[in-house]
Amino acid sequence: MSDVARLAGVSIKTVSRVVNDEPGVHPATAERVLAAIDQLGFRRNLSARNLRRGSSTGTLGLILEDVANPFYSQLTRAVEEVARSHGRQVLTGSSDEDPGRERELALEFCARRVDGLLVVPAGMRHGYLVPEMRAGMPVVFLDRPAGDVVADTVLVDNIGGAAEAVRHLADQGHRRIAFLGDAPDIFTAAERLRGFREGCARAGLQYPEDLVAMGPHDEHSVAGVLRRLLDGRNPATAIVSGNNRITVLLLRAFAQRPDRPALVGFDDFELADLLSPPVTVVAHDVALLGRAAAELLFARLDGDNSPPRRVVLPARLVARGSGEVGRKT
Repeated sequence: MSDVARLAGVSIKTVSRVVNDEPGVHPATAERVLAAIDQLGFRRNLSARNLRRGSSTGTLGLILEDVANPFYSQLTRAVEEVARSHGRQVLTGSSDEDPGRERELALEFCARRVDGLLVVPAGMRHGYLVPEMRAGMPVVFLDRPAGDVVADTVLVDNIGGAAEAVRHLADQGHRRIAFLGDAPDIFTAAERLRGFREGCARAGLQYPEDLVAMGPHDEHSVAGVLRRLLDGRNPATAIVSGNNRITVLLLRAFAQRPDRPALVGFDDFELADLLSPPVTVVAHDVALLGRAAAELLFARLDGDNSPPRRVVLPARLVARGSGEVGRKT
């Protein structure tokens, strides 16, 4: 607060009134104080204040893309179990893939003095967290890395998993393999596309630019993509889908068609083994992803000051039937 007061040319009491929304401050003066706060990265209720006092709020902040997605529901449950074993509770929010919303949630959690943050990043700019991290707030990024800060990160082997999906389909005799992915500016989507490309190279297949469709996707767009991929003169005979939501959209579109290509989906999902045919997937342990990130966060809270870590968890192909059917070329 002294630094803010000095930069704004006001008293510490004036800064206190502004940050606590108290009356009696001229609007122009308040604007100078707020500008100084923004420039210096000042946050009220910084976690550092709690750490210096040796206190804890007993909470963690967890920021996801969408808690309604079963993938993130499993992730949340795993984080909660680890937090509970350490006597903490978890505050959760959905960014809806909006970097602005992610920033708003993160700073709100910091203002509430959570003991640490777990973030599935929506964007590539995380410099706004630097003041919190310098003040002692442990932050772990999971499923995707931070864009412009160095921090602990827990990921899945997206490249290896997608390459394995292509290898499996190529081993079944498929030469025209398509890829449907999420928006290419999303880290996991870009990495899985890279893995698809590498898988094609390893299998001796030319990268099929005409068979790649990046999202975002919805039911209407997927139906249109399928018509383009499957109804032409040189159609795809197999598809790799980039995540569980796209896989479900494809299955719904398949139900409206007389034939269906082979399918391997990235991410397992509930009832995938009970469909006809059961869905072949590239699976990874979502609970392990959440546990590994949470345990890393608690290691930092317990005083681990080693350099930031990057943990990559394995993915594996689970052959169930959908990747082993369909016409081949």
